[in-house]
Amino acid sequence: MDIFGTIAFAISGVLTALSKRLDPFGILIIAFVTAVGGGTLRDILIDANVAWMRDLTYVYVIFGSTIFAVLFRKRLGYIRRSLFMFDTIGIALYTIVGVEKGIAAGFHPIICISLGTITACFGGVIRDILCNQIPIIFRKEIYATACILGASAYFILLKTAMPLEFVVIISGAIVFTVRLLAVYFNLSLPTIYRKDELEKLDE
Repeated sequence: MDIFGTIAFAISGVLTALSKRLDPFGILIIAFVTAVGGGTLRDILIDANVAWMRDLTYVYVIFGSTIFAVLFRKRLGYIRRSLFMFDTIGIALYTIVGVEKGIAAGFHPIICISLGTITACFGGVIRDILCNQIPIIFRKEIYATACILGASAYFILLKTAMPLEFVVIISGAIVFTVRLLAVYFNLSLPTIYRKDELEKLDE
């Protein structure tokens, strides 16, 4: 699951870098920070070994995913649509990975939910900042909320007799589905700004 999340986020980073017309080095850097940025922050917070520094599999996967995405960028279809899909897959997988890392470290469920959200979202935050964009998590789009709902569902489902494999699948599916539905139906969190204030901000 961790590796699949790394692949999804690395491709997401490549697509963002391509849309900004970055050079090959820039593409690789954006892919790398998108793929492991959130997990690195999580590992630092829980005082654990940073995963990709101990296991070079992550580095090889990021390099491979970057080359794949660059070579087959035309076959990935419209970059915007592909970016959304890979990003959504990434947050679904990484949310559960972060939650399970927190559980393994013995943290309270609330902290585990926070770690899941950090793991899923903060690679994208770093990616967007480096690409001179306002991170999605700080906009009104439903993004981190989907991670929180999926991570919360994980702990609720653990109270049932359901096998752990199904708990993981259902929780990840909740993150994916909530994010997908929010974009499809243009759902968003309430805003504190008036309409005239939003128009001025857009200007």
